[in-house]
Amino acid sequence: MFDLSDLGAWGDLPFFAQDLPRIAAQIDGDFLPPPALTFAAFERTQPAETRVVILGQDPYHTPGKADGLAFSIPAGFGGRLDSLANIFKEIQSDTGQRRNQTDLRDWADQGVLLLNTALSVPPGQPKAHAKLGWSTLVAQVLERLNDRPRAFMLWGAPAHAYAKHLAPRHLVLRAAHPSPLSAHRGFFGSRPFSKVNQWLIEQDQQPINWADP
Repeated sequence: MFDLSDLGAWGDLPFFAQDLPRIAAQIDGDFLPPPALTFAAFERTQPAETRVVILGQDPYHTPGKADGLAFSIPAGFGGRLDSLANIFKEIQSDTGQRRNQTDLRDWADQGVLLLNTALSVPPGQPKAHAKLGWSTLVAQVLERLNDRPRAFMLWGAPAHAYAKHLAPRHLVLRAAHPSPLSAHRGFFGSRPFSKVNQWLIEQDQQPINWADP
């Protein structure tokens, strides 16, 4: 079902041999993003390259919208942007810059791991795969990234629960999820993008270009 050939260093995580077969056996029918894109975030951003992690909830449940990178939407998608539209509003409010490109692969290429707490969802059924066992993978990913200081944005209660896996050396920013249902409860005004960039500069690293590339 899943193509694991491009996982690189992430492929060493025990999850892929020990847990993924069980999850695959539990999935009945179509799911999003499609199998070829399920692990796109890992393929795009390797552990050694990861400088920032954005942790959300689960993938978009509208066909054609989820591309395997949390919050990213393929270019040309004609529907509502929902969470991503609110992210764009916060980028402009926080940094004064504009973002219109919905495909977030340029963030991934700068070292931003775009991850959800669940990596699959049936069409039209949000959170339906939240308890399949993806939590084991997320925990192992975060623990792998404890080897050096990184910045983490944890958006929404499911993401907040993973803070326990993070070492004190990191920058950890918690906020409400940017969904239209919750963005007004603490996502807007949280200024995560400028805070992360300031921290990266203090770490003698290049800041992330959150605006259009």
